[in-house]
Amino acid sequence: MCVAVPAEILELLGGGKARAVYGGNIFEIDVRLVDCGPGERVLVHAGCAGGAVDEGEASRIDALLAEIVAEME
Repeated sequence: MCVAVPAEILELLGGGKARAVYGGNIFEIDVRLVDCGPGERVLVHAGCAGGAVDEGEASRIDALLAEIVAEME
């Protein structure tokens, strides 16, 4: 199973890279497949943004991921 998280873009770094945050962790991702900018949310899997999501969809995914983690504990 593959899981993508809805990270928020903090800044574009150039060269198809961006700095993003999810769960309080800041990391660098590849955004060459997605047209995005600071403040927008993107689905990130294996360090690559695969698509943009709106805030409502990001919140729904966050809730589902929290539910999965709770079940695993």
